[in-house]
Amino acid sequence: MRSLLNFLKKYGNVLLFLLLEAIAIYLLTVKPDYHKIKITRIVNASASVLQERLNLASDYFVLNEINQQLRKENRELKNRLERVYNTESLQTFEATDSVYRQKYVYVQARVVNNSVNKQKNYITLDKGKLEGISEDMAVIGPDGIVGLVVEAGKNYSVAMSALNLDFRLSARLSKNNYFGSLNWEGVDVNTMVLNEIPQHVSVEQGDTIETTGYSAYFPEGVMVGTVKAFNEGGGDFYDIDVELATGFKKLNNVYVVINLEKNDQTDVEQKINTEQRR
Repeated sequence: MRSLLNFLKKYGNVLLFLLLEAIAIYLLTVKPDYHKIKITRIVNASASVLQERLNLASDYFVLNEINQQLRKENRELKNRLERVYNTESLQTFEATDSVYRQKYVYVQARVVNNSVNKQKNYITLDKGKLEGISEDMAVIGPDGIVGLVVEAGKNYSVAMSALNLDFRLSARLSKNNYFGSLNWEGVDVNTMVLNEIPQHVSVEQGDTIETTGYSAYFPEGVMVGTVKAFNEGGGDFYDIDVELATGFKKLNNVYVVINLEKNDQTDVEQKINTEQRR
């Protein structure tokens, strides 16, 4: 007994080390994924923290872009209001009703679904009938035209994108007001074609194309894009390629345009069309 105690006293530390090594080897043999799991958890946790920091940085740059768009919208809206509500006309009226002579109401909406790689593309918005949206309402963005509402639900609506073979729009050269029919040919997501502009009209690369306001849907003067190229075609009219101002691949926030005088206009036009058919 005395000899055993002396032996343990002399070699106790060595025996304890060997015991711990045996336990470690056993754990590595029985549970080979233990350390891998631990390391994976640490790496994933670190990656999550890093991704969160990257997302915050990304959001910052996105907010900066959105702020630039908002500043541009405010500038354009101020210019449009200046043209509509000029000082001379306001002096005639003393009423402070802000709705007076207002023709359009703009409802902000967010794009929740969007396609650009089809022949007939559509855009889903997060606003519907509860916000006053219905079919045949124009959709515009910070930079220009977007599409036309074709279906409205309670909380959502679907718009026919301008990148749709069925989409048609009356558009004009802003410098001389000559207008034609604008459509998409299903090829380039950044280009539409303006037809019916006579060849005697002066057209130059970079000329601004905008809406005419001749329909009951789109307001007058909404940006479409700029002349990219043009040729004489086979008749008396130009075929004009228009580089779109709206980037359809990065649509986020848009406006649905409610025309307060739409029913009155369409009723009168329908009456005339009916009389002409008689």
